[in-house]
Amino acid sequence: MSTAASAEVAVIVNSANANNLSESDISRAFLGKLKTFADGQTINAVNSKAGNQARGEFEKLVLKKSSAQVKAYWSKRLFTGKGKPLKELASDADIISFVASTPNAIGYVDASSVDGSVKVLKSF
Repeated sequence: MSTAASAEVAVIVNSANANNLSESDISRAFLGKLKTFADGQTINAVNSKAGNQARGEFEKLVLKKSSAQVKAYWSKRLFTGKGKPLKELASDADIISFVASTPNAIGYVDASSVDGSVKVLKSF
């Protein structure tokens, strides 16, 4: 049962990063609530640009929020001083390059874009 409107999203990490994060931990990392991996290393999460298909799928499947809800969430965190939105990169290639070259980085891309320079933690 496949739908042309949705793409499989792969959560990727730097090849030196931990191999296991639960779906809940992934969600918390991308909402700025989980700051470190189990080994104590600071998480460096990166987002895709708004409007990217992988971002829409990620927000729906992993964060369980609409794009508008995510935007409102980050506006509130910024306003209250509890956090700032994640760095955004324009393309899957940019995200893969960033994650591959940045220790403790985590991001997500369309699963068909993944290459051997990064590790896939989970696919959705």
